[in-house]
Amino acid sequence: MAQAITFHGAAQTVTGSKHLIEINGKQILIDCGLFQGSRDLRDRNWLPFGFNPREIDAAVITHAHIDHIGLLPKLVHQGYQGPLYATPGTIGLARISLPDSGRLQEEEARFHNKKGTSRHQPALPLYTEADAFVALKQFQPVRYGQLQSLPSGCSFRFSPAGHILGSAFAEVFFRNGERILMGGDLGRFNTPIITDPTIMEHAEYLVVESTYGDRLHAQENAKEKLRGLINDAIENGLTLIVPSFSIGRTQELLYYINELQREKAIGFIPIYVDSPMGVSATALYDRTIEDHDVDMKIRLDEGDDPLDPKGLTLVRDVSQSKAINSMTGPMMIIAGSGMANGGRVIHHLKYRLSRRDTVVLFTGYQAEGTMGRRLLEGAEEVHIHGQEIAVNARVEKLNSLSAHADQGEIMRWLAGFKEPPRQTFIVHGEPRAQEALAAKIREELGWTVAIPAQGERFEL
Repeated sequence: MAQAITFHGAAQTVTGSKHLIEINGKQILIDCGLFQGSRDLRDRNWLPFGFNPREIDAAVITHAHIDHIGLLPKLVHQGYQGPLYATPGTIGLARISLPDSGRLQEEEARFHNKKGTSRHQPALPLYTEADAFVALKQFQPVRYGQLQSLPSGCSFRFSPAGHILGSAFAEVFFRNGERILMGGDLGRFNTPIITDPTIMEHAEYLVVESTYGDRLHAQENAKEKLRGLINDAIENGLTLIVPSFSIGRTQELLYYINELQREKAIGFIPIYVDSPMGVSATALYDRTIEDHDVDMKIRLDEGDDPLDPKGLTLVRDVSQSKAINSMTGPMMIIAGSGMANGGRVIHHLKYRLSRRDTVVLFTGYQAEGTMGRRLLEGAEEVHIHGQEIAVNARVEKLNSLSAHADQGEIMRWLAGFKEPPRQTFIVHGEPRAQEALAAKIREELGWTVAIPAQGERFEL
C-alpha cells in the first residue's frame, strides 16, 4: 500500500500549515493555512499550492487559527469540492474568522489601489469574503472520538488538543493498521476554559509542532502580573493596550480579569474588547460545552459567566472603536491582531504609541517580521499607515499565556507514548526551535526525528 506525506507549509517556519497525505492514489490534506510574518513569507500565499486542489479527495482541519485555515477559500476557489472535516468548535470559529479574513484581504487590496503602492495593478485580494462563505458550505462536523471514514478505505478520529476551542489531534488510520498522528498545535496543561491535551499512546508516524521547542515559558503568575498592570493603570490613569488573538487569548484574558475581580484583587477599570471576531468568538466559547473543562462547566452551571467581567464593553461598530481614541485612561483595550500586524489594534497603536501614558502588553508569540516582534525588540519608531510613529509607550510581555506548549510540555506529552513512533516529523517552528526540540527528543527519548523542508516528501 503506497503511503506518503508531503509538507507544503509550516516547514522550517511557524505558519502556513499544509500537509498532504497520499494513500493508494488518494490525497488527504491536513489543514490549509496562511503564511504570516515577513513579506517573504506572506508572498508564499500567492504561489501555487504545490498540488492540484481539484485532485484532493478530503481535507481534515485540526483547528481554526488562520495559519491552519486561512487558505481554505483559495483552495475551494481553485477547485476543491470535497468535505472539510472539523470539530463543531472549529467550524463555529471558522464561520467567524474566514469571512473576516476575506474582508481584510479586500480592504488591503483597496488600500494599495488607493495609495498606488501595489506591485501589481490593480491590487487584488488573495480571496474575498464571498469566497470564504462558499468554503464554509463544505465543512462537515466530526466530534471528538468519532471514527470518520476517508477515501481508500482509511479513517480518522479527533482527540482534544487543548490549544483553542475545537482544537484537535487527527489520528489517520491506514488500512494496514498503521496510523499517522497529525498533531496540529499542541496546547498546554492546567489552563482555564478548555480541556487539557489528550495523552496519546500510539502512532507509527507523528507530526508535532515546535513553536516553543527551544524554550520554557516563564514561570510567572499570569494573574499576578495582570493584577499589577491593571492596578498600575488605575492608579496612574494609563491606557493598557493588549494586542490579542481574538480566538483563545481574548477569552483567557477575560477569564483571569473576572477571577481577579471575584478575589477583589483589582479595582474597577473600563475594558473594551474591540474586535468583532473576538466578540463573536467569546459567545461561541460560552456555548460550546464539549470543550469546557470542569471549572468552566461548574461556573456556567451556577449562572456565573467567567468571560463577562465587570466594566466590559463589547465593541463591534467602527464608530464606537474610533470613539475610544478620544477617551483617557484608566482603561484597557483588548483588540486584534495578537501580533499587531493588522486589525483594529493598529489604529489604537497609531494613536497612542507615542504617548507616555500608554502601556502595550503582548500576551503571545510574535513572529518574525511583525510589528509586535519589532516593538518587543525595542524599536524606537514603527511604520503605520505610511507614517513613522515614535514609540514612547511602555512595552510589556506576559509570557505565561501562550496557547502553545513549551519544550517541557511538549516533552511531557511525548512521554505518554508507550513506544516510539517509527518516524517523528517536527513542523511549525523557526529553525532554531526545531533543531533544539529534535536534539532533546533524540537525547531523552531516542526517537528518529526529521525536520521537513518546504515541499519535502516522505514515504510512510
